[in-house]
Amino acid sequence: MKKLLVRIGLWLVSRFQETASSAATTEPVQSTEPDFPPIFQDTLLSGWFNSDNDELFKGFPISEDDVVLDVGCGDSPFLEFCAERGADIMFADIDADNVAVTERKLTGTNAKSLTPIVSDANPLPLDDCIASKVIAMEVMEHVDDPQAFLAELVRVGKSGAQYLLTVPDPVAEHLQAEGLAPQSYFEKPNHVRIIERDEFINMVEASGLVIEKVESYGFYWSMWWVFFWGCKQELGSEPPHPLLANWTKTWEHLLSLEDGEKIKSILDGFMPKSQAIVARKP
Repeated sequence: MKKLLVRIGLWLVSRFQETASSAATTEPVQSTEPDFPPIFQDTLLSGWFNSDNDELFKGFPISEDDVVLDVGCGDSPFLEFCAERGADIMFADIDADNVAVTERKLTGTNAKSLTPIVSDANPLPLDDCIASKVIAMEVMEHVDDPQAFLAELVRVGKSGAQYLLTVPDPVAEHLQAEGLAPQSYFEKPNHVRIIERDEFINMVEASGLVIEKVESYGFYWSMWWVFFWGCKQELGSEPPHPLLANWTKTWEHLLSLEDGEKIKSILDGFMPKSQAIVARKP
């Protein structure tokens, strides 16, 4: 399991960097931890990948009895966490290469079954009421009709199915829209809308889902993007610009402080990178 978490941590670092190219513990985290990148420590503190409780995200547990559907899966490692718990795994993406990569990653895991799907989710080529866990992370800001997209997710969920939905937070998005990010960042196939916090909640409730939890996280990444656009550096360049490297070190030092987790929580609420909703189908 620890090797899986390391892979996920490394993926998170590279994935956040690659995104723009198409545009829980109570103890302070110590900076001497050798196995995880500092940003992954931040991810754990945000409530992701709780192995002790088998929770992909806080309040969203995965078991071998689940049928997990990830819509807009990308090449996500989140499904590796689910697969290692023996669930049936279904994954859909508009990009056939992403689906193929995910299938290769999950082959040989503990997953009970794998169902790869190449689809724009309009509609999903699936029967009604088949999934017990439905995941759609950072997808709704890309689609033409978020309400129709949510209706399709609700259709394929079983009675009582749980949903994990995330979208970029509007504070950081508006900041980038003020001229920090290139215009292409807010054009197809990238973000075509900024979803306000109340709007996100209203969308989910209008779909018929019952909201169980609303969370926000990722101040580190909100600031990382601000600095990234200012650096004028190509994505994936090595070594990273000193500003980006020093920001990561600063955040690592913050998390190592006695009040580091408390400060992180306050900043995550002020300007998070993402807003998340855990909901359930009645």
